[in-house]
Amino acid sequence: MRRLLARADRTAPETAAQLADWPVAPPQPVVDRSEVRAAVRSFLLAGLVVLLVAAVPATWWIRAVAEEHAVEHVLRVTQRLTNYAVAPLITDDLLVGDPAATAQLDTRLRPWLTDGTIRRIKIWDEDGTIVYSDEHELIGQNYGPPSWDEDLLARGEGVAAIEHQQEAENSRESGAGRLVEVYVGFVPAGGEQLVFEAYYDDSIVRDEQHSVLMGMAPAFLLTLAMFQLAQLAPAVGLARRIQDHRTARAQLLQHAVDAAELERVRVARDLHDDVIQDLAGLSYSLEAQEMVAAVPEQRVALGRSRTILQGSLRTLRGITTALYSPDLMTLGLPKALARLADPLTQRGIDTSVRISPAVLLTPEQEGMVLKVAREAFANISKHAHASTVSLRLGVEDGATVLSISDDGTGFDDSRGSPEGHLGLRIMRDIADAAGASLEVRSRPGTGTTVLAILPHDAVTSRF
Repeated sequence: MRRLLARADRTAPETAAQLADWPVAPPQPVVDRSEVRAAVRSFLLAGLVVLLVAAVPATWWIRAVAEEHAVEHVLRVTQRLTNYAVAPLITDDLLVGDPAATAQLDTRLRPWLTDGTIRRIKIWDEDGTIVYSDEHELIGQNYGPPSWDEDLLARGEGVAAIEHQQEAENSRESGAGRLVEVYVGFVPAGGEQLVFEAYYDDSIVRDEQHSVLMGMAPAFLLTLAMFQLAQLAPAVGLARRIQDHRTARAQLLQHAVDAAELERVRVARDLHDDVIQDLAGLSYSLEAQEMVAAVPEQRVALGRSRTILQGSLRTLRGITTALYSPDLMTLGLPKALARLADPLTQRGIDTSVRISPAVLLTPEQEGMVLKVAREAFANISKHAHASTVSLRLGVEDGATVLSISDDGTGFDDSRGSPEGHLGLRIMRDIADAAGASLEVRSRPGTGTTVLAILPHDAVTSRF
């Protein structure tokens, strides 16, 4: 019996000592603060965008307010000019076109015209006739009934607008661009209602806009910048807490994966050291009893029992082998993946494994790839009924992508994992612990593709 047990032990795929020597290397997640820096950069960039978005309408608002303020200022200046400089010089002689009276008013208004403040001056009567203008050729011209507002004539309220001058009476101002046009109604000593019109260069408005904008913009922008900086510290703290939470979650996932791996080793070792050895001994005992059995029916029954028992032994040995990951330290990732694929190949499944030389992974990430591949191959072996399996590990758009495809029965991935298939959940936990994302694409009758994607920053930050 000892000889039979020794022979059974030699037929096992690995010895207990060899199984015990296979290392289980629990990878420790690396605390990566790059996400915090990225979050801070995103926060500052978003703040800058908000600052610009807020500054543009604020600038237009400030310019509009400044323009309104400038126009009101011009209107007040024109009102004072009309009341105190022009009205006292409006006489009957001026109204009938007397050159001396016209010259006197020219002299009074010349300082306003020569310094460029006013581009043109016109004085109208109620019928739309120009009774005075610094451009003497316009005096006496009638352009029809005016369209002034009644308040302009009734109460002497002035109006102002900034616009291009395109009317018939503005032939001499049409090429001057935008002008500030001001109308002020007044009643001179003679008692006839008149309207004083002056055209100002719009630079007076632009200068006012610039002055107000330069006065308000620094305070406005500084307020927004201080508000942004005041939020920076809480934002950094929040980003760090989120990163710490993600790191803690990754550690918990990694501990769960490591615990599962250790449990696999323990179960495999117990199966090998106890159950398989006992069943192997029982198999050889049945063989011995079969050889000495006197009754043919007993030999047949013992032979059938031995065959069933040997089949169960082969299944248990396959389970024991599948519970172990190949040794990455000794074999390297390509050979370890190839060894994982061997059981599929032995079952007649056309299996290919291709790894791009551009792939650079840390030992922890290689362990993730190996574990995901092991679970995927186990699912294919149990459920897929596939004839072809392909594993590809390469680099796409800076990310490292593990793709495992089969042409098996597949399932409807829109409904989640098929009932009882824990392998997909295990693969997601393994990928998540390594900072990778996992996608499963499948349709009934078209096979299944498992994608584990390590983003570029998850790879480069570990080196």
